[in-house]
Amino acid sequence: MTVMETTAEATETDTRTPADACAAPPQQMRRPDGQDHYTISEVVAFTGLTAHTLRWYERIGLMPHIDRSHTGQRRYSNRDLDWLSFVGKLRLTGMPVADMVRYAELVREGDDTYIARYELLEATRRDVKARIAELQGTLAVLDHKIGFYADAGRALASERP
Repeated sequence: MTVMETTAEATETDTRTPADACAAPPQQMRRPDGQDHYTISEVVAFTGLTAHTLRWYERIGLMPHIDRSHTGQRRYSNRDLDWLSFVGKLRLTGMPVADMVRYAELVREGDDTYIARYELLEATRRDVKARIAELQGTLAVLDHKIGFYADAGRALASERP
């Protein structure tokens, strides 16, 4: 059997592709509020974060107080899952961890911090918009180069006998 046949056979029997390895974990059904006690391993499955990262988030103050069972096991809620989803979005913006922790502190301090939270999020929004503009400029350069090479390739191909 050739390498190509082996690869084709593996592809037919294995539904995972290299792209699947980078995809977010499948979303499980969330439990109704009041019955939403998730273990750390369940939260890992929901979020794709590692248990180490979840514990670190708690240690640095990025996660609010996490309830514990009578045996000391962490018990996460739907609200915690929502918070982790939001933190994931903040990470995608490139917001520094220190700013995320500051935001979490402001949330815990209450409604009197709305203006400070607004300012922090607005500054992050400005940074994101600047990065988007920079990436759009980069994309335009790439598009130009790709067009150049596509045209040059066609020209070379037409000159060959």
